[in-house]
Amino acid sequence: MPGTRRRSAPATRAAILEAARNRFGTHGFDRVRLRDVAADVGVDPAMVIRYFGTKEGLFAAAAEFDLDLPDLVGVSAGELGHVLMPRFFGVWEGDAGFLSLLRAATTSEAAAEKMLELFTGQVAPAVAAVVADHAAERAALLGSQILGLALSRYVLKVPPLADMSRAELEAWITPVIRHYLTDPAPA
Repeated sequence: MPGTRRRSAPATRAAILEAARNRFGTHGFDRVRLRDVAADVGVDPAMVIRYFGTKEGLFAAAAEFDLDLPDLVGVSAGELGHVLMPRFFGVWEGDAGFLSLLRAATTSEAAAEKMLELFTGQVAPAVAAVVADHAAERAALLGSQILGLALSRYVLKVPPLADMSRAELEAWITPVIRHYLTDPAPA
């Protein structure tokens, strides 16, 4: 095609993933069509199928990311929230894949399963390495707090959460993180 710029395979794949993250995040899993993602990038739908096979394969790839949680071993109880919150902010504000997955998880069973996989594969082991007891419960409570906060602040934009600075929000949330991870379990 005259005037069409050729992309490299990695650049095309990356562009398709970015378009898919945007679509899944905006429309949820069920309302996204491969041809719409392809149109967003300016490629033939066959190219999307070539790289990802199916819509499920595209979604799985678009929802893949590493939380890159810090090693919490040796972190004092009072510092756990201060160590975790910058990483959570980094994911929430710097990774479109996470917010896309979070939005899609509210309406799609496939997205909810992917979010659960992310939680059980990355968050639960990080928490289990540092808690004295009830690791599964403590990890689930932390997850509920963090996911609820992300949904409220970045998706629903609930005031005043959406308007708080990082420092303000961290000041409110770090005691809750400490409580969930280190306080004695209820009898």
